[in-house]
Amino acid sequence: MDYKLLQIKSEAFPANGPIPTKYTCEGEDINPPIEIHNIPSNAKSLALIMLDPDAPGGTWTHWVVWNIPITHYIGENEIPGEQGENDFGKVNYGGPCPPSGTHRYFFKVYALNDLLKLPEGASRREVEEGLRYHIIAYGELMGVYSRVKEEVAD
Repeated sequence: MDYKLLQIKSEAFPANGPIPTKYTCEGEDINPPIEIHNIPSNAKSLALIMLDPDAPGGTWTHWVVWNIPITHYIGENEIPGEQGENDFGKVNYGGPCPPSGTHRYFFKVYALNDLLKLPEGASRREVEEGLRYHIIAYGELMGVYSRVKEEVAD
């Protein structure tokens, strides 16, 4: 399916650049600010999913948010909509925290033609299933992060 392309940026880091420690498990562990441009006029809500495809056990979910009112800016440390459960087992933002090496983190933003009827704490899979038929635009921002102090096995 062809979607309109959203432009996703952050004043905190450049596309494909390093995510500042402030937004990771080694810092304040708060979400970075996100700018969203080219939102279609018929969009009713936004959804955001943050993923790490480089996690050792497969893609790791860091943040799931939906029913975000139409906005061009999600502020730092802001809960912009209803949140789902991340792979840390929490219903909030969980910042980059790779066990070793440099990982890529994708902030995937969807413009939807409706609100999603999902319970708070829904899984990423439930949200992806719910938004599947409602996406009218999509964009992503990728940043990278390496731990300052890598975990050492005993």
